[in-house]
Amino acid sequence: MPSGLFYQFNFPFPTFYFLALFRLAIMNYNTCFHLLLAFFIPCSVLCLAMTARNLNSDQFALLEFKDRIAGPQNVLANNWTASTSVCNWIGVSCGILHKRVIALNLTSMNLRGTIPPHLGNLSFLLSLDLSRNNLYGQLPKELGQLHRLRILLLSYNRLNGEIPSWLWNLQRVQKLKMKNNNFTGTIPEALVNISNLEILNLGFNQLSGQVPSSIFKISSFKIIDLSSNSLSGTLPNDMCQHLPKLEGLYLSWNELSGNIPSSMGKCSNLKNLSLSYNQFMGIIPRNIGNLTRLQELYLGSNNLEGQIPEEIGNLLDLELLNLKAIKGLTGQIPTLTFNISSLKTINLSNNSLSGNLPPITNVPKLETLLLWGNKLSGNIPNSISNASMLKNLDLGDNLFSGPIPKMLASLKHLEVLLIHDNNLITGSATDHEWNFLSSLTNCKNLRKISVSGNPLSGVLPTYIGNLSKSLQYFYASHCELQGNIPMEIGNLSNMLVLELGYNKFSGFIPTSIGGLRNLQSLGLSSNKLGGLISESLCDLERLYNLFLGLNKLNGSIPSCLGNITSLRYLYLESNKLSSAIPSTLWNLKDILKIDLSSNHLHNSHAIDVGNLRSLLNLNLSRNLLTGDILSTFGGLQTLVSLDLSNNKLHGHIPESFDGLISLEFLDLCNNNLSGVIPKSLEKLLYLNYFNVSFNRLEGEIPTEGCFSNFSSTSFMKNSALCGPPRLLVPPCKNNNHENSQMIILHTFRYGLPAIGIVVVLIVLTIMYRRCQRRSTSLPIKDDLLSLKTLRRISHVELSQATNGFEESNMLGSGSFGYVYKGRLSDGMEVAIKVFNFQTEGAFRSFDIECDALRNIVHRNIVKVITCCSSVDFKALVLDYMSNGNLEKWLHSKNCFLDIKQRVDIMIDVAVAIEHLHNGYPTPIIHCDIKPSNILLDEDMVAHVGDFGIAKLLGEGEVMKQTMTLATIGYMAPVFGLTGIVSIKCDVYSYGIILIETFTKKKPTDNFFAEEETIRHWMESSLPKGAIEIADVDLLRREDEYFVVKANCISSIMELALNCSAELPEERKDMKDVVVELKKLNKGC
Repeated sequence: MPSGLFYQFNFPFPTFYFLALFRLAIMNYNTCFHLLLAFFIPCSVLCLAMTARNLNSDQFALLEFKDRIAGPQNVLANNWTASTSVCNWIGVSCGILHKRVIALNLTSMNLRGTIPPHLGNLSFLLSLDLSRNNLYGQLPKELGQLHRLRILLLSYNRLNGEIPSWLWNLQRVQKLKMKNNNFTGTIPEALVNISNLEILNLGFNQLSGQVPSSIFKISSFKIIDLSSNSLSGTLPNDMCQHLPKLEGLYLSWNELSGNIPSSMGKCSNLKNLSLSYNQFMGIIPRNIGNLTRLQELYLGSNNLEGQIPEEIGNLLDLELLNLKAIKGLTGQIPTLTFNISSLKTINLSNNSLSGNLPPITNVPKLETLLLWGNKLSGNIPNSISNASMLKNLDLGDNLFSGPIPKMLASLKHLEVLLIHDNNLITGSATDHEWNFLSSLTNCKNLRKISVSGNPLSGVLPTYIGNLSKSLQYFYASHCELQGNIPMEIGNLSNMLVLELGYNKFSGFIPTSIGGLRNLQSLGLSSNKLGGLISESLCDLERLYNLFLGLNKLNGSIPSCLGNITSLRYLYLESNKLSSAIPSTLWNLKDILKIDLSSNHLHNSHAIDVGNLRSLLNLNLSRNLLTGDILSTFGGLQTLVSLDLSNNKLHGHIPESFDGLISLEFLDLCNNNLSGVIPKSLEKLLYLNYFNVSFNRLEGEIPTEGCFSNFSSTSFMKNSALCGPPRLLVPPCKNNNHENSQMIILHTFRYGLPAIGIVVVLIVLTIMYRRCQRRSTSLPIKDDLLSLKTLRRISHVELSQATNGFEESNMLGSGSFGYVYKGRLSDGMEVAIKVFNFQTEGAFRSFDIECDALRNIVHRNIVKVITCCSSVDFKALVLDYMSNGNLEKWLHSKNCFLDIKQRVDIMIDVAVAIEHLHNGYPTPIIHCDIKPSNILLDEDMVAHVGDFGIAKLLGEGEVMKQTMTLATIGYMAPVFGLTGIVSIKCDVYSYGIILIETFTKKKPTDNFFAEEETIRHWMESSLPKGAIEIADVDLLRREDEYFVVKANCISSIMELALNCSAELPEERKDMKDVVVELKKLNKGC
């Protein structure tokens, strides 16, 4: 039978067919079997035919999808072919009976493009998962035809627009996840039409407005996640009346206000409740204790007040309790809190809680207890030992008193013990033995101890050497300790930081400290230590900080300190050190701060600091220094503070001081300096303190620049200074009147002829250019628009250079087109950015990029060689960057950047942005700074590219409004909400990239899904130390220069937070960012 005949049958069969069968049946009953066979064979054939036709329509829809989507490994292109069955394609599942496509799962395949409307023809589709790709654009309305759909997963893409109203036609959908996209607008009320919805996840978008009260009437809900948007308004008071199955409610990081609904206790199946980082007010409702299945409770960072309700003790399945940073939270901690046996984490830090810590009776699983920053008082109860699994205990910054309990010895798993800044003592009022320290010898995992800021007094016992070999941090400053520092402290071989400053220690610095070969910070400042500085300290080859100031040390500074190349901070101030400053100190080319002030030091030669190119602060005041100030000081471009006061220096103030471009503080008072104050010092933009009083200076005091802010005290008691009356010095003599006639005569004699020559030259130049313009103003037929050179290139040559724009040459794609690698006819390798004219806004993007790049020439900005433009084809020809982009180097398994490379790259990027903002009369705002737009050449020099949505500010403008949105995660909050852009938007994006570069966390990572954005996470995690935030491959505790790296990363993250401040006016200028990052680079 011809295949075409299959499609001629239509249900029902023609009537005559049944009559004929019936007549045959009467004629011969025995032929019944044959009759049945005659009926079912056509039916089966017809069913097969219909299945084949429907399967072909599914195939066509999927092939159209494949043609619209690009992927890095061409998985779909290679696998989805007409020669194989649709049901065998990757990501495709078919039904067992009808063989129609019922599920499409293409998650995490790095697919790029827009979702084509043809997917709406997969009429049997039950599940569609396109999450974790790079899909962009709006959702096609044809998806609303998928009436059988149960699961729709689109999270972690770049989809935009408002949440479409047709989505609510999918009334059978049970799971709807669209988190981490760029959706805007409000949540539609029509959501209530999806009456079977169990999971709704719209977190990490840009949604605004109120949460529709109707969604709280969908009784099938199990999870609602609307976190990290800009939702506002209040929650309905009866929201839990219709949510009997709700297990998870995630509303953190919004702008919700009002009271926490009183009906919250009726969500009886709730396991996770996250309302933190909002503006909720009022009290924590008592009926929250009715949520007996609750496992995690986040209410922190709100405007709540009152007390923690006793009913919290009813939550017997609770594992995590987070009520941190609620300044209105007062009263005592409910006793029953420590009777919840399932608890693993309690965070009640940074509140206003008071009273005693309740008995810790039944928390056998508790691992983290954070109560710092409250007003808790009384003794630390011995019952703390009942929390036998405790790893992290932080009771710092409270009002605890009494002895530190010996029962801490029972906490065998303890790793971090922070009890600093309380009123704790070692034993009784008369017994100052550090017995608690001996009990801690049983804690073999202990890494960090901080008892600073407690009136412990007494003597540091010798058995400190018996503490765990894993101990890395020991802080006991401001503890009123006396006596000698025991030699046994040298047994703590893995110590990284030892801080014993601001006590009353006497005796000598123990030589055994030189055996702590891993030590990176030693703090012994402000004690009564005497004797010589032991040369054993020179064995600390990894030392970063050395603080020995405010003691009674005498003798000389060991010259071998100059061999500790890791040293960054050297503080020896206010001792009794004598002899010459060793010249080896000036070889510490990476040192950041040196303070040798208030000693009896002298110099045998003039001090030459020319090698200290990273130096920030230098204080040599109140010594016996003599000689001239060398001009090499002027090469210290990173120097912020220089104090040479109260010495015996003579000679002139070097003219080279104008090279101290970062200088803020300069004190040269009480010396024997002579000559004039160099006028070039007016160039020092940041100088805010200047003192040259009590010298022998003369001449006119500069009045411009920073000098307009200095008072008379800066210049008093000099021999012959003159200037304006406000500085209380004599006026300078004016010789201009005597020479005025001579000046006028010279002006007429030499000036007028020169002016005449200039005028003639200008006229000739104008005439020449007009003639030249006429000769070259013929119409140009070529479709080439050249930006930077006269090199001519055609569409044909670009096609040849890329083998016909072959997919194997494609380097990547963006929202407006594709980028190909090509080789021009002269052998030059280039990157060719082809704009997709079918994409809305692509040609506008081309025009913007041309405008932005036409006049930009900079080492750190991608160079445009030329561009090709015709009616239906536009392309930019760019320098080829052989090392790809920063995103690849941060997130690919086979790529790694060390800390130096990361800092250098971020300096390159900062310099590029600063040039865009300040290098032209019209500031250029990039608007889309992100790792994929930061390209690396063969020398790993960073270049900023992709100016497709850049904005040029007009004269006098400081901001502009646009409808073009940048990339989610890197986009400044005001930009995303209002479309208003300014140069501060780029600063925000830069701050986010700084965080990503050193943490290897993307702002759109799952890690930030529930509680916080990457910036908020950094803000809360940074105080815990760099090891908690840094890329694990970048910073390890066993690293040779762990503290050096940790301090560097911490400083850079502080800079990142200053760049990404919520309010634009609080963000740094890129010029300051460049200066600060270059300073930090010296210490990394």
